[in-house]
Amino acid sequence: MKEVKATLRKKLLQKRRSLSLKAWQYKSQQICDHLQAFPLFGEAKTILTYFSFRQEPDLSSLFALNKVWGVPRCVEKSLSWHVFPSDFPTQTGAYGMTEPHPEAPILTVDRVDLILVPCVACDLSGYRLGYGGGFYDRLFSSPHWADKPTIGIVFQFGLIEALAIDPWDRPLQFICTEAGIEFPG
Repeated sequence: MKEVKATLRKKLLQKRRSLSLKAWQYKSQQICDHLQAFPLFGEAKTILTYFSFRQEPDLSSLFALNKVWGVPRCVEKSLSWHVFPSDFPTQTGAYGMTEPHPEAPILTVDRVDLILVPCVACDLSGYRLGYGGGFYDRLFSSPHWADKPTIGIVFQFGLIEALAIDPWDRPLQFICTEAGIEFPG
């Protein structure tokens, strides 16, 4: 199963990297527009998101909205969530991703209303394929985080019929592509 996931991941990452800058920006903005029109997003006061990496959908235009934003920092095998923006500059983390400074204020689970989850792929049941590090799998397996609403963020070509799943995989509640919001299940 690991090889199947690795092959699919490689294929979809190549397809994502092949997007022109204009297409990437356009598709990213469509995703942002769909999110802003979605009631769950509109009602959320504190939202966990990510900094775009390897041409993931870019959600940075949403940061201007009147929300409390949280972005992840990789700490060993876990994600630590920090308020963004803060008085501290961002930095490049161990995996080459932009991360908040370790001194930036931390967001605790009780403040979080919604999690926007970056995906390499999602299937029609809400299961996701990430980069293979297991950071989000570990997060969602924690009872404290299990009931937080999640929206997988992926380009339409990454929305597939079915993924090979492992016993620890947890489905996302919603999926947002440039085509709209999907309700898995």
